[in-house]
Amino acid sequence: MKNWKRWTAALAATVMSVGMLAACGNNGGSGETKITIFNSKSEIQSQLEDLAETYGDEHNVDVQVYYSSDTVSSHLATKYASNNPYTISMVDAKDVYSLAKEHAIDLSDQDWVKDTDQAIAIDGKTYGFPVSIEARGLIYNADAIKKVTGKEFKPESIKTTDDLKQLIADLKAGGMESPVGVMKEDWSLAGHYLPQVYEMQADPTAFIKSLHEGYDLNSDARWNSLMDTFDVLKDNNYAKGDKAISAEREVTEQKLATGEIALMFGGNWDWAVLNQYEPTKNMGMMAVPQNDTSNDVEGKMLGGGSKYFFIDSSKNTSAAQQKAAKEFLQWLAENKDGQKWVVDQAHLVSPFKSNKFAVSDPLGKSVKKYADAGLLINNYNYLPDDHYSVLGADFQKYLAGQEDRAKLAGQIVDYWKSNDMKSIQ
Repeated sequence: MKNWKRWTAALAATVMSVGMLAACGNNGGSGETKITIFNSKSEIQSQLEDLAETYGDEHNVDVQVYYSSDTVSSHLATKYASNNPYTISMVDAKDVYSLAKEHAIDLSDQDWVKDTDQAIAIDGKTYGFPVSIEARGLIYNADAIKKVTGKEFKPESIKTTDDLKQLIADLKAGGMESPVGVMKEDWSLAGHYLPQVYEMQADPTAFIKSLHEGYDLNSDARWNSLMDTFDVLKDNNYAKGDKAISAEREVTEQKLATGEIALMFGGNWDWAVLNQYEPTKNMGMMAVPQNDTSNDVEGKMLGGGSKYFFIDSSKNTSAAQQKAAKEFLQWLAENKDGQKWVVDQAHLVSPFKSNKFAVSDPLGKSVKKYADAGLLINNYNYLPDDHYSVLGADFQKYLAGQEDRAKLAGQIVDYWKSNDMKSIQ
């Protein structure tokens, strides 16, 4: 990131106030070497805290885990501005591309690099250690569907928006008044659903550049196809109108887990929340159905490597700390105990081929099935940091029925027209 050093200096004055937002987890071990881990994945904070304790004790390393809900890049900026970086940072793929050359060590010589297709390399050097494979799609409660319709649910039969409409009609006829839950979070709407419009284009980068140049999004077939599907979800959401943007995520997920609703757009990370409500195991994920099947998108979910660790390269991280950090990543990737933790405790789909532990949760099983069958469309990893917050606020208005599709499309085009496009690759 060209201006990284310049704006981190400007943020130095806020280090103390922002730093207070980062929650410190359990420490593990009492060894002379201390490593700190920044976690940006809230669903596994408690699991990482437990791991820090056990791993630290067993390997004689002092491990501390921190979490912050701030934007990853801005949170890390405060750490670098104070010359106090984390030893290991969990970031999004775009952050690896923007930060790694200046702030991460080269991991190309590590054994795990040959064991995955998801690591991130820049100019021939591997910087990003993939934490998991994640995908986005429609989550379904098959038991709830069977209970209401009297029929075994076959997700492969729901290919089009029209198929989805029929399923919902059957659920309503069986007494399920509102079969859908729509999460109102900006990251779900504009960080997960909207990017499909870009990712399912023949050339996502070229498409985004066309938006920057003022392309009429309302005329785009993919936009209209995905929004037709979203309208079906929105119109059958249990929370209507203004209530749709006040509905809490936990309530929505509880309704899905207990079978009060049958469908919700999300990802396999949602199992960490669903699992709190004693859900049926007969759940899963399927591709978002839509009527436009061009560009070979039918029956495919969006996904791939999700969240990446990199190890700090600055003088503030000693050689001993870097060595301990490398050993920790190697343990996660190749050690049987580490592999088991990834699958059984963190409920993640491992990106490493040598990890043969069976995925334990039903959403992860679905994602692994799609991944093994080559039915994942790659994530687009270069969206600007403010994409989901700015357009998420606009999308929320659409969800609440406060504006129409044409206006939302115009806001998306205006966002891209005013964007400097420096992150777009």
